[in-house]
Amino acid sequence: MGQQQLLLIILGVIVVGIAVAVGITMFQDNAVSANRDAVTNDLVNLASRAQQFYRRPQALGGGGNSFVGLTANAAGLAKLTSKSANANGSYAITTAGTTATVVLQGTGVEKGTDGNPISITMSVFPDSTYVSQAN
Repeated sequence: MGQQQLLLIILGVIVVGIAVAVGITMFQDNAVSANRDAVTNDLVNLASRAQQFYRRPQALGGGGNSFVGLTANAAGLAKLTSKSANANGSYAITTAGTTATVVLQGTGVEKGTDGNPISITMSVFPDSTYVSQAN
């Protein structure tokens, strides 16, 4: 009877260990997914501000139907937001200087499937956006 009870205890510890391992994996997957969604949401907000800049006349500090004023440096991003980073990640303008498009880059705080931080690119056009994820 003692050996049977010991075997049941060992079996119970193994089942609990497996459940904890599965729970940790699910939590990490959820954290990555939530960070990816948050970075995408921040990029959508920045894209909306870039489209507002595009439509605003130059006399009022806008682009006058051009993205040329949104340069790929801190000064260009400062025209869209006061911070280049937040709790979700960091943001930058990677491609600028054209009249018809600007490309925004978001780098998350969580690591993606390849072990590198989440990286999301958003191409902003005057009337639409296009999102691509690196990992």
